[in-house]
Amino acid sequence: MIPVEHPHIFVAAVTHPGMKGKNNEDRYKVSAYQTGGDEGTPSLLLVISDGIGGHRAGEVAAEMAVNIITQKVSEGDPGQPLEVLRAAAAEASQSIAAQSEREDSQRGMGATCVCAWIIDDRLYVGSMGDSRLYLARGDAIRQLTVDHTWIQEAIEHGALTPEQAADHPNAHVIRRYMGSDAPAELDLRLRLRDHEKNSQSEAHQGLRLQPGDRLLLCTDGLTDLVKDGEILTVLQALPREQALTKLVNMANARGGHDNITAILAEVPLSQAAETPKSGEWPAWALAAGCVGLLIITALLVASAILGWWFFSSAWPGS
Repeated sequence: MIPVEHPHIFVAAVTHPGMKGKNNEDRYKVSAYQTGGDEGTPSLLLVISDGIGGHRAGEVAAEMAVNIITQKVSEGDPGQPLEVLRAAAAEASQSIAAQSEREDSQRGMGATCVCAWIIDDRLYVGSMGDSRLYLARGDAIRQLTVDHTWIQEAIEHGALTPEQAADHPNAHVIRRYMGSDAPAELDLRLRLRDHEKNSQSEAHQGLRLQPGDRLLLCTDGLTDLVKDGEILTVLQALPREQALTKLVNMANARGGHDNITAILAEVPLSQAAETPKSGEWPAWALAAGCVGLLIITALLVASAILGWWFFSSAWPGS
């Protein structure tokens, strides 16, 4: 794929260390591509990673995760997006684990990851850990990924209710992450409904995005402190950059106990009208140009007539 400067979907991003004086171990990357020449298919890769390990170099693991995944996707076949994402995540996890074994100061480091790969208007998703992807469409918001945590497993098995899980001491025990001793496989579920089977969730890959859809990727520093309904309200009320700033401020006002990172992607309401291709103009611009040309022509004709009348009056008989 060929890197391009401007993505075909609007994007804003923010990262903040939080309010506890912690080192920021979150990393993110936004990469826009095109599959061929001027008429190639546009694609956009969004990746967020949250480092695990604290003093054990979690930021190194997160940096490795976003860089390796981005590189492998850029070199991969967009015709096989799920295979590319799966292989990229596996290589990132193996590289983090190997680096952790080589360096004593980095031993035990790891990282969560959430990826959204948008090819034209199709969405492909992969995740590992508790960083999330949301879809806000109309008046609803939906968490598309599934957390890989002790709490999530307890809820799914009926051992805890969501209300009981909120303040549970195991709330941040992660069950799947990059760099773990056991092979960590990227989760390719794209969950559109509660209680659907894994095979049903995976079948949603390639979801067609609609004009106005908003995708929010974020770390748990946000979702621990700001509820889904609150996120939707902010996204509906404010432009992209202002919405992200508002969400970060809300989390920090409630303690900001962790790093906070978010990427917000928004599908244009009218792609053709808002992002004309090079050498092309929307219909309203062409119409305005034609009207302007007619006005200029009329003014020139009027000037010529007035000039002829003036000279004829000044020199009778000429």
